[in-house]
Amino acid sequence: MGSPRVSDIVSICDSLWPPAYAEPWDSVGLAVGDPSAEVSHIHLALDPMDAVIAEAKDLGADFLFTHHPLLLRGITSVAADTLKGGAITELIRSGIAQYNAHTNADSVIGGVSDVLAEAIELTGLTPLVQHSDAPAGVGLGRVGTLSARVSVRELAARLAKAAPVTATGIRIAGDPEVQVERVAVLGGAGDSLFDEVRATDAEVYITSDLRHHPATEARDTAHRCAAGTPHLIDISHWAAESMWMARAAEQLRERLSSGGMDVTVTVSEISTDPWTERIGQAGE
Repeated sequence: MGSPRVSDIVSICDSLWPPAYAEPWDSVGLAVGDPSAEVSHIHLALDPMDAVIAEAKDLGADFLFTHHPLLLRGITSVAADTLKGGAITELIRSGIAQYNAHTNADSVIGGVSDVLAEAIELTGLTPLVQHSDAPAGVGLGRVGTLSARVSVRELAARLAKAAPVTATGIRIAGDPEVQVERVAVLGGAGDSLFDEVRATDAEVYITSDLRHHPATEARDTAHRCAAGTPHLIDISHWAAESMWMARAAEQLRERLSSGGMDVTVTVSEISTDPWTERIGQAGE
């Protein structure tokens, strides 16, 4: 077949990460680009930031696949001197299409939360929240079982070893010495799903972006039950989700190869975690 068109790549992506699996509030799919343009190089990254767009341009990519959307909330201008407008202008000038798979990639089997769960060796995975209009196994988050009980501290250390290094590292809320076996994970911001976690038998919940009030209220709620669960492990949003990018690239390469499409696929080497340094304090 040779070089496919943007529309062909969109069709492949939509089949791997069906837009129907996205949450109602989400924005997924092609945001920038001519569907009829040819594609020779797909570049994958978590975020469509300026540095990533420049990286894609330097590599000669003509299709930028990201997890997070470029356009999620409504904007009223795409002027080049605005944040979103500047990105769109640079993409168009550089001949780069931009597509994203967000919560649909979170929910699909083999997606973001599956990769996170596999990184800490969970088995017997089921969705934390089963998608109402999808086959069994599709949904947000995963709940699974460790091969043996370990302390929360040991589990956090296992996660730290598997995940990319970030300034904020891995944080624990709860008793680090408690032994756990059943674990819930959700790549990305997960403090909106505490009720769903409590409805499972998960003893610890691994997620990102845990804010002060939701985290303290979750632990206070845990203290009111005999088991004191779930304990919390917080991982950088970027670290939790960026591990999936290699899996997505592998899936794309396989689908392109089986279709006879000659396309280069690369994964960004740029960390888009916003935090660059952590200053230690006395007594640590």
